[in-house]
Amino acid sequence: MKEIKAVVFDWAGTLVDFGSFAPMGVFVKCFEQFGIKASIKQARAPMGLPKWAHIRAMMDDEAIAAQWLANYGHVPTDADVDSIYEIFVPMNEKVAADYAGLVPGALETIAWLRARGIRIGSTTGYTRSIMEHVLPVVKAQGFEPDNLICADDLAEGRPGPLGMYQTFVDLAVYPPSAVIKVDDTVPGLKEGVAAGCITVGLALSGNFVGRTPEELDAMPEEEIASLRQAATVLLKEGGADHVIDTVADLPALIETL
Repeated sequence: MKEIKAVVFDWAGTLVDFGSFAPMGVFVKCFEQFGIKASIKQARAPMGLPKWAHIRAMMDDEAIAAQWLANYGHVPTDADVDSIYEIFVPMNEKVAADYAGLVPGALETIAWLRARGIRIGSTTGYTRSIMEHVLPVVKAQGFEPDNLICADDLAEGRPGPLGMYQTFVDLAVYPPSAVIKVDDTVPGLKEGVAAGCITVGLALSGNFVGRTPEELDAMPEEEIASLRQAATVLLKEGGADHVIDTVADLPALIETL
């Protein structure tokens, strides 16, 4: 086995919140407060970015920008993004904890990694204030990461490498090629690519499929295979060296490296 010193996980859609649902309704409700109709598809498109940048990307969507222009007489500015962001964060703080259930198999994967002395880091597009609501819920389920880098901890977030660089320092691990970054979003994967890590995309538990385990269980295998294939293409294009269904499949992948 290639020596792996650390695995750095994303949170929503990766370790918790199977299907990455927590932010979706909040984005839609925030935009509604400004008279803007945003779809779940539009809300999912920039997933993985720091939340301010996520809102900026949504504002740059042609249909949303046109609504803003019609309502306010100008295209969305950064000040307009600030206005939505100020509403989004406290709303997401309340919702994120409700979706903080660990993905099936996550605890077993964590135990497998710890038994082999592999450090467990984490980065997220959530702010520190949002994660302060998530961490106690996750701790009650039996998991605490060795470190956590939030979107507002550093001068620059995803898809840049600073969060990963700080994780290397926090965990005292190097070189980057001995670290795996696991994520269900393109910005999160690019964060790993930019830092020189092995990157693993998650097809079924994440943002691209956006289904609960119960919804997937009720689907025919052919439909699941189609969803998996579509997500795999997007994850590979986004920088994934490997693609698995969920974090439950990570130990088997590591054994092949």
